[in-house]
Amino acid sequence: MTTVIKGGTVVTAGDTFQADVLIDGEQIVAVGRDLVGDTSIDATGKLVIPGGIDVHTHLDMPFGGTNSSDTFFTGHRAAAFGGTTMHIDFAIQPKGATLRETLDIWHGKANGKAAIDYGFHLAITDLPDSVMAEIPSCLDLGVSSLKLFMAYKGALQVDDTTLFRAMQMAAKHGLLIMVHAENGDAIDILIKEAIAEGNLSPKYHALTRPPELEAEATERAIRLAEVAGAPLYVVHLTNNGALSALRGARARGHFNIMAETCVQYFFFTKDDLAREGFEGAKWVCSPPFREASDQVALWGGIADGSLSVVSTDHCPFWYEGGRDGRNPGKELGKASFAAIPNGCPGIEDRMMIMYTHGVRTGRISLNRWIELCCTNPAKLFGCYPQKGAITPGADADIVIWDPNKQVTISAATQHQNTDYNLYEGWDVTGAPSIVLSRGRVLVQDGEWKGEQGAGKFVARRAFGK
Repeated sequence: MTTVIKGGTVVTAGDTFQADVLIDGEQIVAVGRDLVGDTSIDATGKLVIPGGIDVHTHLDMPFGGTNSSDTFFTGHRAAAFGGTTMHIDFAIQPKGATLRETLDIWHGKANGKAAIDYGFHLAITDLPDSVMAEIPSCLDLGVSSLKLFMAYKGALQVDDTTLFRAMQMAAKHGLLIMVHAENGDAIDILIKEAIAEGNLSPKYHALTRPPELEAEATERAIRLAEVAGAPLYVVHLTNNGALSALRGARARGHFNIMAETCVQYFFFTKDDLAREGFEGAKWVCSPPFREASDQVALWGGIADGSLSVVSTDHCPFWYEGGRDGRNPGKELGKASFAAIPNGCPGIEDRMMIMYTHGVRTGRISLNRWIELCCTNPAKLFGCYPQKGAITPGADADIVIWDPNKQVTISAATQHQNTDYNLYEGWDVTGAPSIVLSRGRVLVQDGEWKGEQGAGKFVARRAFGK
């Protein structure tokens, strides 16, 4: 059974051109003019783009006495409605667990629920010699990236010895090291001081995690990676100081030192955490929001190529009441900012927000939008051109994008499993009209047509392969 997408404008990371796209089963088999299939989809006046790939998500993740509120089904459905057809989630190692046990836990969360394709990063929190010995086998498990936390002291944070040993091992075995770069030791002191002084409102989450401590940790991780000879990917970079550290590494010729930012950091500042009452808790995430000047720096970073990917760090919690009947939410931190679950929703909004505020404003080109949100994620994380491409042989993960479709973002209409949206009431122009995953229609004209359990785990290749 073949399907042809006719009359659209194909947009890739490198080209924009008029063409039809022919799909046979799960794959693209031809891109060209006057193609014929058993069935057809009319894309006249629309863009035909690769499905979005979000490489930084946290679905059904334990954190601070609760779990993030999106499951692998609700999160996947929300992603699809926003034009994202694959994501890579973090499988976070419980203390004492092996890497294989950790991966099995996260496969268990996805099995029977997944509606889009997915992969896993392994987040290492405990690295005795026995776990170190597992690292060479990660590629056999389909995992090509390891994350280590330089923050969350006493919970997730590793010391520099552990970080450096992991970098050395990764360098030997073709794995990409990812870091959450904040100085957790200094942050721990600042949090304890704030609590002792009775400074407990949400705004102190940002004030106890200043940008200098992210910049310092970013520079430290970069220098360690340079010595270890390891490729490095800094997650959720937020500020000009950290960006300067990244640019310094690349100026020294270390182009395997890379970073992402997240869509929300372009639009909000630490002042949002100071909103009236407890409202600021909605904006509590780590690293925290910074200054307007940092937003300008980040736009510059994606325009000049310093930053390689725009992801979401999608980690949703309920604002009040744990209305899903399963998980309490942000209200856990009403007595102290230190207990507010860290994270924000965004997997559904990323592609639309970046198109409206990036492409339509002229900050980035159409092709750069695709590069940041679709193609670079696939290339850096070992699944290109299976994913992130409109080319024969690629999976038919395709979005028919209506550049004129107008949407008002709201918690009342979103598909993310939470009771608020950072972009509440924002109008966007440009949104998906049809979303396909491996040739299957997931979303068509606002109607869900996907299926739980149809998403597949994507085994990824070694870094740079």
